[in-house]
Amino acid sequence: MKLTVQTFLTIDGVMQAPGGPEEDPSGAFAHGGWQAPFPDPAVGEFVTELNSHASAFLFGRRTFDIFRGHWPDFTDPDDAIATAINSLPKHVVSRSLSEADATWRGEHPDTAHLVTGDVVGAVRALKEQPGDELQIWGSGQLLQTLMQHDLVDAFRLMTFPLVLGSGRRLFSDGVVPVTLHPVDLTVTDLGVVISTYEPAGPVRHGQM
Repeated sequence: MKLTVQTFLTIDGVMQAPGGPEEDPSGAFAHGGWQAPFPDPAVGEFVTELNSHASAFLFGRRTFDIFRGHWPDFTDPDDAIATAINSLPKHVVSRSLSEADATWRGEHPDTAHLVTGDVVGAVRALKEQPGDELQIWGSGQLLQTLMQHDLVDAFRLMTFPLVLGSGRRLFSDGVVPVTLHPVDLTVTDLGVVISTYEPAGPVRHGQM
């Protein structure tokens, strides 16, 4: 499977708590819910299309808790996003959860699996399994580890026309330098930039 990153971002790269004030207030983050004023149907269509390629999901602990507190309550079979998230395998990376705690509510309680120990080795093994995409949503801390070990095959970024000045960023200080190849880019009517990038080797240097 390809390991793909899907995330909502601000122009200054913040990915923390797009969905609501209580989603992730860690670090005294005061801007939770910044995505809400942009009910963009084009973004919804893009997310639905992305989910059609998912064979499994990979989450950090915080994002896993957010998702399992929300999606199991959505059981409409015509909701493609909820159906994919609820029914497909979900792998959660955590040092604090136990197997008994890493469960999914609702009709598919056995779809959640705990990843501990050698996370990099475990993710490499998941990528070797048959399927289309192993998708990551949110999970900012986990993403730093995966990017450090060159495990990400594609970034799908939905960048909203906002600058927040604080919050957890996708590309934080210390990230491994890499060149990204743009695969696709569109701009919605509400000004959201939807882009797909694939890693294209190390950063090259010159003089202008």
